[in-house]
Amino acid sequence: MNKVVSMEEVLSHIEDGMTLMVGGFMANGSPEKIIDALVEKGVKDLTLICNDAGFIDRGVGKMVATKQFSKIIATHIGLNKEAGRQMNEKETDIELIPQGTLAERIRAGAYGLGGFYTPTGVGTLVAEGKESKIIDGQEYLLEMPIYADVALIYGHKVDEQGNIQYKGSQNNFNNLMAANAKVTIVQAHELVNKGDLDPNFVHTPHIFVDYIVKEEN
Repeated sequence: MNKVVSMEEVLSHIEDGMTLMVGGFMANGSPEKIIDALVEKGVKDLTLICNDAGFIDRGVGKMVATKQFSKIIATHIGLNKEAGRQMNEKETDIELIPQGTLAERIRAGAYGLGGFYTPTGVGTLVAEGKESKIIDGQEYLLEMPIYADVALIYGHKVDEQGNIQYKGSQNNFNNLMAANAKVTIVQAHELVNKGDLDPNFVHTPHIFVDYIVKEEN
């Protein structure tokens, strides 16, 4: 299977109503070219799972501004005033999850775990409607796995098989999301030949990657 595809091929795998995981932390490590293409395509009624809502003019925030999400699951939206406005006006359903809990829910979905217990959120609004359990005298909340149809991630160096090397904090949620979704698409900053990456520095193995689109200069 040739994993290196055109942007047109990438877009063909993303349809209205899907759940998307998009890597990035304040847009750092986000697949900007794919996001731009989705804005142009106008795909809509999506559910977004992301660390944050980006900025109005950068990252997933561009898609927030064009109202392509019916629901956003994130840890914070404070950097994007439009996301806050949509939440306050009830135009978009926004679910805020503690950052560590979100990361672990993605990991649980990726690796087949049935859920996990965490003390984060006990005694707050986060606990509403959730099962709790006392373990060694401390109360914990049961958090369930979360899943996506498509993960859109960003890799600094990617070989033709789909092995990924991230650069610094660009890793953030990308590594977890790559293992979670039914289909994983990576935007490669630099595409290299098979065998060019030192296996000791492969952060996401190719088995998790379905498609690669090269970032144009």
